[in-house]
Amino acid sequence: MKILNTQRNKIVLGSKSPRRSQLLKEAGFEFSIRTQDIDEHFDAEMPVLQVAEDLAIRKGQALKETLQQNEVIITADSVVILDGMIYNKPNDYKEGFDMLKSLSNRTHTVATGISILSSEKSVSFTTITYVTFDILSDDEIDYYLNKFKPYDKAGGYGIQDWIGMCKVVNIEGSYTNVMGLPVRDVYNALRQFFLINMA
Repeated sequence: MKILNTQRNKIVLGSKSPRRSQLLKEAGFEFSIRTQDIDEHFDAEMPVLQVAEDLAIRKGQALKETLQQNEVIITADSVVILDGMIYNKPNDYKEGFDMLKSLSNRTHTVATGISILSSEKSVSFTTITYVTFDILSDDEIDYYLNKFKPYDKAGGYGIQDWIGMCKVVNIEGSYTNVMGLPVRDVYNALRQFFLINMA
């Protein structure tokens, strides 16, 4: 059976996100964390479905010189897309309110770009999930922003908290992708990356 030999190949997560770290831990991965801040601005002319992967690649490249032998670094970036526009992390209450009002009773796209990089090779890809919200009243949006303060999350919400439990009608695709890391796709990509066969 093909498995991941994490003793021979040391995995590094290049992210400060507690959610990505949580997902990897719950999936049984052993890893360390190493991060480097980058300029996350992107070309406004770039197709929106390419932005997350481009940012993930840039995060990985920023850490490439720190890689030691047999280390493989995973970097990621997630964006929320509606009507061809990217919804980043809201800067304040008003921006968060306007974002959630726009997402109310609509289906939006969550795209997570992944980069897997060693000193010898690299691979990258994008995983897409479609999320449909129920109607969000002004009172519900106000409650959510004041109670959960989702200002560190793309699109102004976290699928794992109240809004995901009470106001999501449908998810088409990977749930963990909406949390910030498509674990199944990462696992399969690592299997191909390592090309290890063990009985």
